[in-house]
Amino acid sequence: MIAIRTRILAPTLALVMAGSLALALLALRDSHREIEGIYDAQLVQGARLLESLLQTGVPATATWTELAGVFDRAMQPGPGDVAAHPYENQLTFQIWTADGQLLARSGNAPRLAEVPPEGLHEVFENGREWCGMLVRMAGSDLRIWVGEREDLRQDLIQRIVSHTLWPTLVGLPLLVGILWLLLGWGLRPLQDFARGLRERDQHSLAPLPAGPLPPELQPMHSALDHLLAQLRALLDRERRFIADAAHELRTPLAILDLHAQNAQRAETAAERDEALGYLRQGVSRATRLASQLLTLARLEPGATQVQPLELEPLVREELAELTPLALERQVELVLAAQPGQPVLGDPDAIAIALQNLVTNALAFAPAGSAVEVGIEPGQDDGVLLRVEDSGPGVDEAELARLCDRFYSAGNPQGAGLGLAIVETITRRLGGALSFSNRARGGFCVELRLPRAAPVV
Repeated sequence: MIAIRTRILAPTLALVMAGSLALALLALRDSHREIEGIYDAQLVQGARLLESLLQTGVPATATWTELAGVFDRAMQPGPGDVAAHPYENQLTFQIWTADGQLLARSGNAPRLAEVPPEGLHEVFENGREWCGMLVRMAGSDLRIWVGEREDLRQDLIQRIVSHTLWPTLVGLPLLVGILWLLLGWGLRPLQDFARGLRERDQHSLAPLPAGPLPPELQPMHSALDHLLAQLRALLDRERRFIADAAHELRTPLAILDLHAQNAQRAETAAERDEALGYLRQGVSRATRLASQLLTLARLEPGATQVQPLELEPLVREELAELTPLALERQVELVLAAQPGQPVLGDPDAIAIALQNLVTNALAFAPAGSAVEVGIEPGQDDGVLLRVEDSGPGVDEAELARLCDRFYSAGNPQGAGLGLAIVETITRRLGGALSFSNRARGGFCVELRLPRAAPVV
């Protein structure tokens, strides 16, 4: 996994470098063009200056040779000249008559075969390119040409541009280093937060310290606290479940051991058969207890898959599976269902709940009676699944404890987990569970499930 610093810094630096390079190239192009324009303007100004001097400032006794020397010294600064500038170009000049006769020229001016055209232009002489400006002197037939070498001009332009780009080239790595340090400083709270998590006791599920945190880390802090709270609740539930299961299994196993010892010590066949009968009953009870414990352990949070389903076909199928048990106990199973009662639930979870309710009712129903299972619309837009028996009912003082784990009211063979499993399933499905004694005798359990849209 790529580090956060790299994920942030790499695209940022790539963008900065690409943007800086693009800006530098644009600045280079524009600077080169602007500097070229400045030097062209200097040529024009030099030509205009010579024209003005020739018109107004030349003594009548001066010869063209003397004028050429004066102008040459003015345009070609010598060594040690304090007025010289490193970006100053070396201008040359030539003066012609209208018929092309050369009157004067500077010492390093090119020897042109013919008079160039008026205005800005480029000429080649002896393999060198020259930039020049030719003006026609007003009121006279003289032609004044001012020029400079293109290679010297380009050298000066490159020096100016390089001096302009150097700060960018030097400043970019410095900017990268500063960004790296600033990003590290910005991520320091995250590093401190991670270090605090690493230094915690691996067995500690206590909430994280409530110290000052940046707003970006507050959701992570809250999420971790919520996760730790869930883990604490889960571990507490597992510890309690394991402790209760161990406690409940200890007694049946001890009783099984006593019945096995009695069978070994039996002196007659009748005594041995009696001990073996008790042993089988104990094994059956321990089997039911283990089965209920496994069912309860599988009902973890998030295990139920809620979906729309028709309740009547599911109930009929489960009652068909329980019919042999009802026949063995001489109890009739009766279904009174109103059709078209779709619910939101998990079919497997509802089947487990119904099995526990019907099995519990069969345990208390007297022989020759009936266990009634009803499906009807409930209040608050729900569906009611009701299981009724004709047994002795439950004492009113014990109704509140029926869903406690390992609590069995009036059934010594029960594991005390059936109604606890039903209550857990009901809560996971978003329903409600209620108990009541029937007015005509017996017990009633009502399971309310949320209604769903009609199943097509």
